[in-house]
Amino acid sequence: MRARSTRATAWLLVALAAASGCIDVICLTKLNGYFASVVTGNLVHFGHALATADTRSLAGAVVAVGGYAVGVAGATVPLRHTPPGWNRRTAVVTSVEAVLLLGFTVGWLACSARPGYGFGLVLLAMAALSSGIQSVITVAAGVRGASTTYLTGSLTELVRRRVVDPHRFADVGGVGRLAGLVVGAVLGTVVLRTAPTWASVPAAVLVVAVIAFAVGLTQRATTGAGRVDRSGD
Repeated sequence: MRARSTRATAWLLVALAAASGCIDVICLTKLNGYFASVVTGNLVHFGHALATADTRSLAGAVVAVGGYAVGVAGATVPLRHTPPGWNRRTAVVTSVEAVLLLGFTVGWLACSARPGYGFGLVLLAMAALSSGIQSVITVAAGVRGASTTYLTGSLTELVRRRVVDPHRFADVGGVGRLAGLVVGAVLGTVVLRTAPTWASVPAAVLVVAVIAFAVGLTQRATTGAGRVDRSGD
């Protein structure tokens, strides 16, 4: 039962990585070149903006990095005393991410996928907040070393393990998350080119689907634990 739950959690994280790839494509290509989740890239932008005294670019960097940090802090508070794994509290926090992505989608539709500079910063803030929340949710899932938003470390660990022990099986979950990010980016790009006003819908749908699946997983685990307790009595 525990192994099955671990596998299910791994797939949930792949779906979240795909959502991250989808929303990052929009931010990167349509919101002044900033990412919702890749803080390293945003900090490079920040340094460049400081050196060139580009106030517009500087504002984008502050919004992207600051929004992500606020999302991390906001999600950490309710989950700091929660045991690892998917549970009701995790689902509630994930629902906040879903609301932010749905709000992003509404805003994206309202501006017909052509946000101006000011409204673009608002959308970037919402995307960065949701990414910060997702990063905490991923850590709280209980999968060691897992990430669904910043995957440099995941790739590093995969390659390092392969070099250290060539006969060891690869981290399937890590490979899945990397692939999920790429698939999400491809999906976001395709929708952005063919139906740009709906570009953020796949990300929102993926997160909502994760919530629904995770709630079902939690309920099954609770029911199974109850049956074990009754049989023990």
